[in-house]
Amino acid sequence: MKNIDLNCDMGESLPGKIIGADDAIMPWISSASIACGFHGGSPEIMVQTIRKAHAQGVAVGAHPSFPDIEGFGRREMERESEDIFSMVLYQVGAMKAFTNWLGVPLHHVKAHGALYNMAAVRPSYAEAIAAAVKQVDPAVCVYGLAGSAMIRAAEENGLPVCSEVFADRRYMPNGTLAPRSMPGAVIHDEAEAVEQVLSMVKDQRVRSISGEWIRLKADTICIHGDHTGAATFAQVLRRALEAEGFQIRAH
Repeated sequence: MKNIDLNCDMGESLPGKIIGADDAIMPWISSASIACGFHGGSPEIMVQTIRKAHAQGVAVGAHPSFPDIEGFGRREMERESEDIFSMVLYQVGAMKAFTNWLGVPLHHVKAHGALYNMAAVRPSYAEAIAAAVKQVDPAVCVYGLAGSAMIRAAEENGLPVCSEVFADRRYMPNGTLAPRSMPGAVIHDEAEAVEQVLSMVKDQRVRSISGEWIRLKADTICIHGDHTGAATFAQVLRRALEAEGFQIRAH
């Protein structure tokens, strides 16, 4: 049986503001990337989310971002490599402290939003993130966009990697994600998103937003928990993958 990981960004709520359907999605995924307070979340929410994930056998990861609560981490920021290293070290270090305290393994690190997208194409950002993860724990897996600079930097630092693909996002011809501002960048049709995922995991390819086929590796599939109907989609996608002979589990 083939293995595939289903991951979801979680713990992104703020005091007085619920973001994402974490409780409803948790039973259908195999790994959770938990916000570390810079774009969402808080120490209390981090602890709660770690406990909920562990109770359901879901692998726990850190989800560091730019310091951007107002923009939900989706605004690009120009920073020196040392600053990227420091902000990621701070966030992953905090998550590692919580997981150690709770007796839960820290499974992976996945950058969030603009930091993720910039690290996919900027080797200096990717190297800073990889170095920070290695400093905290060199056994922790790095999730990065398939075929990106993030994957290469993590491999060069001797870190385990998982190549990530997206269920609900269109791809540019160069393999990067289509910007959310571009018409058609986000897939809203459930059946269309499932079809895209099956193409990626079975055939290792995806059709770009302009029609070309792109080759890619798919180790883990991202589901966005803050979308309407995310829990239903997670359930539908998991069942579709299982019907194709895939076992849903973290690598």
